[in-house]
Amino acid sequence: MQLEAGDKTIDESRQGEATMVKTKSGTGKKLLLESYGCAMNFSDSEIVASILSEEGFTTTKDAKEADVILLNTCSIREKAEDKIRNRLLAFKNMKLRRPSLIVGVLGCMAERLKETLLEQEKLVDLVVGPDAYRDLPNLIEHVGTGQKAVNVLLSREETYAEISPVRLNSNGINAYISIMRGCDNMCSFCVVPFTRGRERSRNPESIVNEAKELAANGYKEVTLLGQNVDSYKWNLTKKGEVKDEGLPTVSFAQLMEMVAKACPGLWIRFSTSHPKDLTDEVAEVIVKYDNICNYIHLPIQSGNNEILKKMNRGYTREWYLNRIEAIRRIAPKCSISTDIITGFCGETDDQHAETLSLMEEVRFDMAYMFKYSERPKTLAERKYEDDIPEATKAKRLSEVIEVQMKSSYDRIKKYVGTIQTVLVEGPSKKSEDDYAGRTSQNSMVVFPKGNAEKGTFVEVRILDCTTMTLKGELVG
Repeated sequence: MQLEAGDKTIDESRQGEATMVKTKSGTGKKLLLESYGCAMNFSDSEIVASILSEEGFTTTKDAKEADVILLNTCSIREKAEDKIRNRLLAFKNMKLRRPSLIVGVLGCMAERLKETLLEQEKLVDLVVGPDAYRDLPNLIEHVGTGQKAVNVLLSREETYAEISPVRLNSNGINAYISIMRGCDNMCSFCVVPFTRGRERSRNPESIVNEAKELAANGYKEVTLLGQNVDSYKWNLTKKGEVKDEGLPTVSFAQLMEMVAKACPGLWIRFSTSHPKDLTDEVAEVIVKYDNICNYIHLPIQSGNNEILKKMNRGYTREWYLNRIEAIRRIAPKCSISTDIITGFCGETDDQHAETLSLMEEVRFDMAYMFKYSERPKTLAERKYEDDIPEATKAKRLSEVIEVQMKSSYDRIKKYVGTIQTVLVEGPSKKSEDDYAGRTSQNSMVVFPKGNAEKGTFVEVRILDCTTMTLKGELVG
């Protein structure tokens, strides 16, 4: 999904999707594991699946036969929490008929609402934060004795580097690799630093090995994941000082180069970048390697400096435009997407107009667009009043969407008449006679199947387009 006015997710159709895992040995216990929210949550669920499969759990998609139900949750927006709470209420009713059923929440919502979910609403038996998944087998056993179990301790070291994730609901083509955990940015509207803890980077060797394993197993694309991938630093302090003279130092650009060299047949994407940390070296390494995709997601949030300061984003409008100029100068083939929040605390009509003018100047290829949603315990909740009426937020959001729709169409129609390399992901949602896939620039392409095969790279001549989709035909 490229144009959004709601929750930003990897694929809305996958929200709450149950996962299936093959195990080494059976215990007779069945697990239902559902994931909600961002790509990081889906990646974490693959770690959870790996840990519990080692304990002999088999998985099911049917809640009626599950012994343990775990929801990996998202706290980024109120709408996401409401969806999960409704699901938990359904499971609570199920427990009335089956008292032995264990229901737990994992992830961001678990850390933020542990007392509410356990004691006040009594919706769950188990609450486990993002850094405590190794403790899940013990906690599940503890709940089996009739007690509640909680572990939401945050860690400065945990990266799950040596755990080989179980690829859940995989199409065998695209996969995620978590390269770091946590966030140090403290944006005033965001709960992530409080729910996922401080930033720490994963050993680059383990990342490269995971990518090589995926390539060996036939995967064609990986996305390197982090809350802020540009601040990835191995063996370096935040100030850039070497921690251990006996070990190599690795920046994010260098990490991408290591993965690109090790896996030349694998397309490499990354998410998410931060404007204050994005270096010219990232754009330079994209140009250097054909298998690093020409796509950067660079959230702006607002085009007004005063609002950016209140958001604690750490950059100005001018700095952001400087980064856009650098990307387009160094890597002109790159498409650029962004995030935008309308109706942040105290935002005036003139400040909103500056966001629109920045969008018109940059002309983003894609955007994720939201109304501001106040989150408890954030700096914005403590310091600022959420004083913009919902009707005003909605009006501004519609204006942002209108500008972006025009930019998206202007940007995508330039591909009409060209030949693009496309990674075939599967049948089109609208017709079984067509395949759908993505270009290096992350544009969706739909074309008649012909003799193409899922999971291969094909050349497609682009004949037409909509605002978000290219339409074409196989070359040759």
